[in-house]
Amino acid sequence: MTNISAAREISNPLIEQRADPWIYRHTDGFYYFTASVPEYDRIEVRRSETLAGLPQAEPVVAWRKYETGMMSANIWAPEIHFADGKWYIYFAAARTVETNDGLFDHRMFVLENASANPLEGEWVEKGQLRTKWESFALDATSFEHNGVRYLVWAQKDPEIKGNSNLYIAPMTSPWEIDIDRQAMITTPEYDWERIGFLVNEGAAVLKRNGKIFITYSASATDYNYCMGIIWAAETSDLLDPTSWIKSETPVFGTDEANGQYGPGHNSFTVTEDGRDVIVYHARNYKEITGDPLYDPNRHTRVQLFGWNESGMPDFGRPVPDGKTSL
Repeated sequence: MTNISAAREISNPLIEQRADPWIYRHTDGFYYFTASVPEYDRIEVRRSETLAGLPQAEPVVAWRKYETGMMSANIWAPEIHFADGKWYIYFAAARTVETNDGLFDHRMFVLENASANPLEGEWVEKGQLRTKWESFALDATSFEHNGVRYLVWAQKDPEIKGNSNLYIAPMTSPWEIDIDRQAMITTPEYDWERIGFLVNEGAAVLKRNGKIFITYSASATDYNYCMGIIWAAETSDLLDPTSWIKSETPVFGTDEANGQYGPGHNSFTVTEDGRDVIVYHARNYKEITGDPLYDPNRHTRVQLFGWNESGMPDFGRPVPDGKTSL
């Protein structure tokens, strides 16, 4: 029998001018949303009991950038997580400089909130999330598997040509990793990952069908931006790079027929009745004046996705603007 109450329409874009979107449904029944704001100067969090209610939910500022120093510019891609009974926000921040040299000088940082409702209470800075190198690093995400919490992030290895690769490491606390065990799990190697910039970034994790899936985004943030995927058996050593298999082709990308350009930097959530939803940003036009990073119109979008006979996620095509069924 069809669950009629589950069938509802939602409008895309879901939330305008919010890039790098992260939606997390907590055990309290609320959806929590955070993303990059066009000014790159603060971190906002909002919540709603429904996905459709997120656009009207009042944003609360959790943190603002500093006037000078390392956390004073380009606040990118916050994610809100719940671990060990507290809330955590992972984000990237750079320093204010007079040239673009600081654009790729990001490091990762962590905020903590002990309140049951993260829109209340105090967000405390836990400091920089340090890795093996003191280099460009961003897009931290976290997941738990078999009693171990892992961090996945993007970083520049000083010895590897390119902008960023994806790494994984076990966490020793919600704001620290075991640096000695970090491992690279994908680097830009295919042509579609190397347009404009050599980038693997924006990881998001799915656990299903005996596998751990990690989607990521590649290339410049214009219409060439697209999503790839890697996966490993859930019984494998996730810190062993050979455990991971990589798709040779993108799994989600620009769809000119549907008017969607540069979809990427995704996250995953579920509908109120448990169906899988991909959350991502995209523009509805191709040509951009100036640096794409300063074009504010990467809008948050959502759509259902399914699974194929091989047990792999099938994201389909980015749906056009307007009503979509969830």
